[in-house]
Amino acid sequence: MVVPGVLAAAIAIALGWFARTYLWQRVLARKQRFFGLPENSECLLVVNRDAATGEWSVARNDVFALLELSAVVKECGANADLISHDMAQQGFGERTEFCIGGPVSNRRMAAHLQSLLPGVQIGTDTGNSPDRGSFTIGGERHLLESGVSEHVLLARLTAGESDTARPVFLFCGQRSVTNQAAARYLARHHARLARKYGPNGNFALLLRVVNSQAYGADVVELVADVTRAATAPAPKKASPPKKASDPDGGRRGGHRAKS
Repeated sequence: MVVPGVLAAAIAIALGWFARTYLWQRVLARKQRFFGLPENSECLLVVNRDAATGEWSVARNDVFALLELSAVVKECGANADLISHDMAQQGFGERTEFCIGGPVSNRRMAAHLQSLLPGVQIGTDTGNSPDRGSFTIGGERHLLESGVSEHVLLARLTAGESDTARPVFLFCGQRSVTNQAAARYLARHHARLARKYGPNGNFALLLRVVNSQAYGADVVELVADVTRAATAPAPKKASPPKKASDPDGGRRGGHRAKS
């Protein structure tokens, strides 16, 4: 009776292994579809320039964001091409793209915001201006409180409604630590986001990084789903009022004297 028992145990182990492998492959397939990263595919990691330096370099926290995203790319069995924002002179939809940084230091991000998220306005003032780095979405303004309360826009967007179009992921933060926080948030919650918005769904989320001076990029709150407001056309600026027409044809000073 020993042999049948060993055989039954072997069959149970084999069935368990096949079940785990099947479930793992399903989870991986859903992850690959959400990120647009099938096996052996190519993607872009577009980085900005550190605004604190006069030459091309990547901020420390943006490097950490790249590491978070590189792990995702590796798990999907894809390959990544790291390029600078001013070298990415191509369209989107053919390859998945991860774009990191604000529109001031990343021209590629500025182009994406203008074409894909026209309802987002970002303050580009410098110095001690209260509007420096502020986000205005749907008429609501979100200010930057450095080290205390900082915001980042995390978005997954595709061009058109084609199922074959590869997505663009945007990590547009008020500071580089928020870019890292958004990349980590996406890596940890991609399965929940795929269930909520669908494997090919578009979304734009406003996140808040709390007390980064103490907790770094670890404490993140979801402020709101701003997809509708962010993708809406930008409000038109009011045109200056027209000057009242002169019934005299522009001639002033009374009637013309008779000859």
